[in-house]
Amino acid sequence: MVQKYQSPVRVHKYPFEMVMAAYDRRFPTCPLIPVFLGSEVLDEVTSEDGSVRTVERRCKLHVDAPRLLKKIAGVEHVYFIQKNIYNWKDRTLLIEAHNETFASRVTVTETCCYSVHPENEDWTCFEQSASMDIKSFFGFESTVEKIAMKQYTANIKRGKEVIEYYVKELLAEGTVEIPRWAPPEKRTPTGSPALPCGPSPLPSPDSRLDLDSSMDSGTKDGSTEPTTPDVDKLDADYIERYLGKLAPMQESCLIQLRQWLQETHKGKIPKDEHILRFLRARDFNLDKAREMLCQSLAWRKQHQVDSILEAWRPPAFLEEYYTGGWHFHDSSGRPLYILRLGQMDTKGLVKALGEEALLRHVLSINEEGQKRCAENTKIFGRPISSWTCLLDLEGLSMRHLWRPGVKALLQIIEVVEANYPETLGRLLIVRAPRVFPVLWTLVSPFINDNTRQKFLVLGGISSQGLGGLAEYISEEIIPDFLGGDCLCNVPEGGLVPKSLYQTVEEQENTGHIKLWAETIYQTAHVFKGAPHECFIEIPESSSVITWDFDVLRGDLLFNIFRSKRAPQADSKDASTAAPGGVRNVQLIEKSWVPGVDYSMVEPPLLCREGESIQGSHITRWPGHYILQWKVGGPLSGSGSDDTPPTLQGSSHKCKVMYYTEVLASRDFRGSMTSLESCQSGFSHLSAATTSSSQSQSNSLTSR
Repeated sequence: MVQKYQSPVRVHKYPFEMVMAAYDRRFPTCPLIPVFLGSEVLDEVTSEDGSVRTVERRCKLHVDAPRLLKKIAGVEHVYFIQKNIYNWKDRTLLIEAHNETFASRVTVTETCCYSVHPENEDWTCFEQSASMDIKSFFGFESTVEKIAMKQYTANIKRGKEVIEYYVKELLAEGTVEIPRWAPPEKRTPTGSPALPCGPSPLPSPDSRLDLDSSMDSGTKDGSTEPTTPDVDKLDADYIERYLGKLAPMQESCLIQLRQWLQETHKGKIPKDEHILRFLRARDFNLDKAREMLCQSLAWRKQHQVDSILEAWRPPAFLEEYYTGGWHFHDSSGRPLYILRLGQMDTKGLVKALGEEALLRHVLSINEEGQKRCAENTKIFGRPISSWTCLLDLEGLSMRHLWRPGVKALLQIIEVVEANYPETLGRLLIVRAPRVFPVLWTLVSPFINDNTRQKFLVLGGISSQGLGGLAEYISEEIIPDFLGGDCLCNVPEGGLVPKSLYQTVEEQENTGHIKLWAETIYQTAHVFKGAPHECFIEIPESSSVITWDFDVLRGDLLFNIFRSKRAPQADSKDASTAAPGGVRNVQLIEKSWVPGVDYSMVEPPLLCREGESIQGSHITRWPGHYILQWKVGGPLSGSGSDDTPPTLQGSSHKCKVMYYTEVLASRDFRGSMTSLESCQSGFSHLSAATTSSSQSQSNSLTSR
């Protein structure tokens, strides 16, 4: 495999002629570069007018490799052939080098170029690229590649330091300016410099190169700051100032991926900090980062995400019930987003807003976060590419574990992880209740490992703020609801009125995100006198039947029976038909005798319209079980009309969306789809595993 390296543009803020004089001082040997042991000139040619000078050298380099490898290879040093072409007229130096040692086994090529900065003729740019292809090396190909690239990259940035050192040495000797080349006929008789003597005007220390084409090229006072020599290239100073310090190979990956995008994506390409996030997310594996970024760019185009900040207009009620908002910045300068999840009615928001609209709102938050990062980078004068989220979980309860809401959250996390990697700098979790571990167990498998490491749970109250919050956020901006003095405008939330809920038909017509509820959940109509029933075969005792259902319309009763007789084959097949359809299946035949052919194993449960029910039942015996949803009338298996008075006069037609799962008892607690079931009061398991206060609760509903 060919290993490639591409450097950013490095700028010497001195004229080309001064830099060339410093460069020549590196030969024949350079103590500042220990691996460079010496060189000899093989050939030197100068053009008739003196404008072009070509020098070919043979350079001797020290091999920093294990002694065993040196002994096997039979060498202590390697030799490179270097060809330098000085073009004084165009003010460029082209350097071409290739290895002479082991040329048949290893191919190393390097190309460097010094040129005049296009916007400041008193500055000099330096670019460097290299490639290495190890064909065979005594079975040590991988080792040699690692050693070579490590040694090569270790000396890359050293090159600029060497030039700067020799320039300062020239200045100390009194050489402040070197005349530019001029044609012989234009030279002055006295041979005086073509330019006025005196030091070249140097830029201020905080001058920078602005290389992102999306940034403004002008300054506040109307002057023009230096820009990149080419819009396709990146400058090293710009990278350090706006993207952060990167290792040479990381710089190379950024430049290569950026160049590839410019060649293959003819339209607008993302900003450099956006590209860098994908590289970091894939540990600077160029191929993996390229694949991830391309998929994200296609997704952004398909869903018009680039214009979401201008196009997305959230409903008015969202500003009142969505408990999240931006609040200044943390102690590191990262934008701070506060989310009071414990106060949020997640079920109400999903039902009122729909999954797609909720996702778009989250995407707009992420887009706003990137915008704020760019602004803070300019404000604080250092790279800021991520933001901090303060997650307040006070009020979090089992109602937040409404399964369609949890699945919506998981899908949103999946979308954000795929398209906004490395945007979360830190997640501060405060006031986490006892139910938090359950929610964390559900969500954490879907979060990237690198992201999970940024989560920090703060607990307790101290003199420095809630759980040491002042270590991460300045005391003057700690929100008032966390004991600080700063007024926070994040909404307090509350229950979303049911009058704002979308109807089932509205949800189907708004093109909402297809969640798993539409692939594994089944929907059924329940009529008075025609219950809907679901057959479950239990192969062994102590299995756990779990259920999760939403009452979409009307009020109904839920029952679970054990049957001594198996339903007819055609009825059984109908009950397990493809999910997602609307059907009514009846399995208990009219000829069956309650208490003889089948019997109730749980007390009947009254379920109101709009409620979400989760529960479980541990089976004592293997055999046939039937789950039943019915409207009014006598309770099956009781033999008497003892329907609860509260259900009398209810709707003759109900609609239910349900999902069931059978688990072995040993797997129950580890199941993502039934962890919350152990909290249900409608469960034999819950009575043994929850506190007395929980087991005494008669309510199974969770909003």
